Amino acid sequence: MKDIKITIGRELGSGGRTIGKLVAEKLGIAYYDYEIIDQTAKASGFSIDFVEQSEQRVTNSLLYNLALGSSYGMSPFGRGNNINLETQLFLTQQRVIRELADKGSCVIVGRCADYILREYASLLRVFVYADIEHRRKHLIENYGYNPDTTLKEIKRADKRRSGHYQAFTEQHWGRRQNYDLMINSGLIGTEKSADLIIEAANKISE
Repeated sequence: MKDIKITIGRELGSGGRTIGKLVAEKLGIAYYDYEIIDQTAKASGFSIDFVEQSEQRVTNSLLYNLALGSSYGMSPFGRGNNINLETQLFLTQQRVIRELADKGSCVIVGRCADYILREYASLLRVFVYADIEHRRKHLIENYGYNPDTTLKEIKRADKRRSGHYQAFTEQHWGRRQNYDLMINSGLIGTEKSADLIIEAANKISE
């Protein structure tokens, strides 16, 4: 397989993270998820917890978005830079994601990677979703979520991820026009979802 970047956006409880890891294992390529948070923390000087929490906070006053085209690849902490903290961290994370992608074929989960790498050749943008009951059951059985509050957590996560994605990309999270492949993991399962992604990746890298 030629060099390829696979980005995986996913709904909470859809199993997208597990599917992404399985794809990377089957293809023998790098897998990036929490490593992005770790490297962003190191590059920015903030704690891992702070960086992770900042991904969950997006205010209505945001944000210069990435119409900041001239800032791509630059340090967000340069002189005279008055952009807010969430944007600074996003720009740092953007640089980290590009540096990781430049190392070779990889799977990257979440963090607007589909948008950040949109100009890369051989890019496969995947979105994994499932019906609400499948997501609820998955979270309770695999992550110990409280059955009484899981639906509320799902709705909160959907709203948070949608807001974060739209703030920094000016596009709609989960809309089919932004992806090359959309997979209902609740319908076809983890293994087949991974195989479908691999099939598409092989097609792109021909």
